[in-house]
Amino acid sequence: MNKLKSISIRHLLINNQKKIGMLFYPDKVIQALIKQLPNIKWSKEFNMAYVENTPQNLALVYATFKNVAWVDGKYFYKDKPLHHPVREDKLTTIADFENRKVEEGYRVVPKEYLQKLEIKKYALNTAKTYIALFEKFINYHKSKMLLEISENDIRAYIQQEMRNGKSDSWVNQAINSIKFYYEVVLDMPSRFYAFERPRKKERLPEVLTKQEVKSILSCTYNLKHRCILSVIYSAGLRVSEVLALKPKDIESKRMMIRVEDSKGGKDRYTLLSQNVLNDLRDYFKTYRPVTFLFEGQVGQRYSSSSVLKILKRSCEYAGIKRNVKTHTLRHSFATHLLEQGTDLRTIQTLLGHHSITTTETYTHVANNIMRNVINPLD
Repeated sequence: MNKLKSISIRHLLINNQKKIGMLFYPDKVIQALIKQLPNIKWSKEFNMAYVENTPQNLALVYATFKNVAWVDGKYFYKDKPLHHPVREDKLTTIADFENRKVEEGYRVVPKEYLQKLEIKKYALNTAKTYIALFEKFINYHKSKMLLEISENDIRAYIQQEMRNGKSDSWVNQAINSIKFYYEVVLDMPSRFYAFERPRKKERLPEVLTKQEVKSILSCTYNLKHRCILSVIYSAGLRVSEVLALKPKDIESKRMMIRVEDSKGGKDRYTLLSQNVLNDLRDYFKTYRPVTFLFEGQVGQRYSSSSVLKILKRSCEYAGIKRNVKTHTLRHSFATHLLEQGTDLRTIQTLLGHHSITTTETYTHVANNIMRNVINPLD
C-alpha cells in the first residue's frame, strides 16, 4: 500500500492513562473510518487521534482498517532483547564459566567438568543446566570433598529436593549432572547407573485445532510476531530453533527451511509454507534482519520468554483460554499432519525426532482414527 493508506499506532500516556495513538497522512477514507471508532479523540500535543488502550480497541483498530490501510505496529510492539541473570550475562561459551565472578564462598564446578562439556561439544543451554544443577549439589555438600560424597548422600539430596517440590524433569536433570561428573569426568563407569529415578509419566501432548491456530495467527497483528508464530507452527519448530534461524535458512526455491545444529547437534530440513513465505518477504522488506531472521532491538537475539508473551497475547485476543505454550504449536503441526494422512516416518524426519517411538505419541491425540469408530451409545 502507498503512504496515503497506512497508519502507525503508538503508545500514548494522557492524564496518566494508556491510549492507542494513530498517526496517518490526511486521507478522506481513513478519516471517515477513524470517526467510527468508539470514544475517538484528538491530541493536539501528539498531533494524532487516540482511543483507550484495551485489547478490544486494539483488535477493533485492525478490523476497521483491514483491506483498506496497513496498520504499522512497529513502534507499538516493543521487542525485548534477551536478558540473562547477572551471573550469566556474558557467558556465551562454556569456557566463559572459568572466569566468571561468583559470591565469596560459592563452590564452582571443577575445571575438568567444563573441559569435558566443551570437548564433548554439549549444547550451551545443556551445559548451563548441568553446571547450575551440579553447583547446587556440591554447595549442598560444601563441607565434603567431592570424592567423599557417597551414593546415600546423593539420595538424601535428591529426596530433599523432591520434598521441596522439584519436578520429575528437574530431578532427572540433577541426576544427569551428578552422573556426568563421576562417570564421564572421573571415568568411573556404572557407579550410579542403578540410581533410582522418578517413574516416567505418560503425558499426552496438548494440541490446538486448525481453527484455533488460524484464530491465533489472525489475532497476531504485528507482522514480525505473526511470522515468528507462523514459522513455528508451519514448520514444526522448537522455539530455540526458530530463534536460531538465519535469513539464508529460508530456501524459497526449494520451499524448505534448513534447521542447523538442533537438539542432539543434528541438522534437518522441514516445510516452508507459501503463505508464510509471502509474509516473510513483506517482513524482510520492512525489518531488514542482518544476523538472525528474527531480531529484537539493535539486532539482538529474541528470547523464548518474549515469544511466549507474544503467543499469550494473541491467545487472549483470539478468546482462547487454554494454557497454550510455544511447544503446543509444534505438537499441533505434527498432529494435523498425521490427521491428514502423512506417514509417521515423514513426520519424524520433519520434527527431527531421534526415535520413531517419540513421534508415535501423536497417534494417541490424532482424531482421524477416532472419527471412524462408532460410539456404542449411538
